Amino acid sequence: MPVGTAATVKAVHQHELERDIHAQIILGNTYHLYLRPGLDILQQAGGLHAFNGWNKPMLTDSGGYQVYSLSHRRKIREEGVTFQSHIDGSKHTFTPEGVMDIQRRIGADIIMAFDECTPYPCDFQYAKNSMELTHRWLKRCADRFDATEPLYGYSQALFPIVQGSTYPDLRKAAAATIAAFGCAGNAIGGLSVGEPAEEMYAMTALVTDILPPDKPRYLMGVGTPENILECIALGIDMFDCVLPTRNARHGVLYTAGGIVHIRNARWKADFDPIDAQSPVPTSRTHSRAYLRHLFINDEILGMQLATLQNLGFYLWLVGEARRHILEGTFVSWKNALLPQLSRRL
Repeated sequence: MPVGTAATVKAVHQHELERDIHAQIILGNTYHLYLRPGLDILQQAGGLHAFNGWNKPMLTDSGGYQVYSLSHRRKIREEGVTFQSHIDGSKHTFTPEGVMDIQRRIGADIIMAFDECTPYPCDFQYAKNSMELTHRWLKRCADRFDATEPLYGYSQALFPIVQGSTYPDLRKAAAATIAAFGCAGNAIGGLSVGEPAEEMYAMTALVTDILPPDKPRYLMGVGTPENILECIALGIDMFDCVLPTRNARHGVLYTAGGIVHIRNARWKADFDPIDAQSPVPTSRTHSRAYLRHLFINDEILGMQLATLQNLGFYLWLVGEARRHILEGTFVSWKNALLPQLSRRL
């Protein structure tokens, strides 16, 4: 799922997301949209879909990640979390009930329960207390969600979030609690926050063994192409990550053959396509030399072309994974592709 924090996937237009990379769903960020443009503007527009012109599904996070990333600007209590805005320093309180109301007004199709994303590392007692707080907040989220209605004429789905840091007993307990709520889908949070990849895989495997297999399982904030393939093998269905767009803006391109650092001098006279195998037309028609020229000259088009390449590659990757799963050839395909993905070209 391409990340569109502030009602836009950086450097690309909505029609490119749909036409060129065939995105099925994009993300918005509850915290950022709440601050700008604000809920009144979004509601006057008719919701986020009407505001940004994206007519396919959207998912909004709960603001729980900002509990983690803005640790120097927030205070956690039983009632909720008080933030200090990174824009103007003003104070705002997010409660489980308030976050449900905010996401109703934003109008995403999938909305996330309010949680605390624990840092890595954290001690067992902190992780346990945080997980239990997340579960109490989830009950309040579910009650508010059930007591309210969508605002824009289409249904919304609530996904709870499994926490528990890297402690197996906590992850198992959290997964069982989350599954018992019977929501339309389930998410796994608190990973890809600095822990070794092997720990992320171990926790994911524990959780997917417990979460119901007939409902989508969403691993939040992951990750590299290798991470995605390994976690698909563990039973994950949905991913989001800023990596393909953020790295694109710094000239790092993902391809099936490896990683291209387009600013390197070796591409100065390379007139081969950016990626001849890419599903994105511009990656097949523009050369690496031209893309390097754009980056060296700080041209905005360079970031746009690189972002389309990376998102197109990620969507191709998961599309191929789905095809190979259906054909029964996923494991052999994954094992053959993995060594190439991290190779620096």
